[in-house]
Amino acid sequence: MDQSQRGRPLAIDHKAASTSPTEPAFIARPEGAPAYHGFVILDDIAIEGFTLGKITDWEKAEPCDAGDAFVIALDGSRAGIVWEVCNPPYFEEAMPVEADRWGVWGVGFLLPMNSRENARKNLESILPQLKSRWADWASSV
Repeated sequence: MDQSQRGRPLAIDHKAASTSPTEPAFIARPEGAPAYHGFVILDDIAIEGFTLGKITDWEKAEPCDAGDAFVIALDGSRAGIVWEVCNPPYFEEAMPVEADRWGVWGVGFLLPMNSRENARKNLESILPQLKSRWADWASSV
């Protein structure tokens, strides 16, 4: 079975509160919990108040040329990222904004997600687009 059929490892935050004794927090999300609750937040990958979180555990998946992540803005609001490593890079809407999430964005990164340093550089590469989309959303809610 190839990797696309097996899936990719999830970056589960085992310390996140769950409403179930048997299910992880991202499945049994407490009422009022933010989008992507239960996945790992990478506090060491933050630029200008925007922090990266990972859904696909690219640190355990070798090689990992595509996956899912999220970003937390200055105000704690969140947006999803569906990423792949490709050239040329791109940034486009994958899902529209919602009341509790300022969209899901399809992103092409130049650098492989194989280190925290590359993840930081990849976040930095899309920061202008993220800031703009967040500002648009924040002014509308």
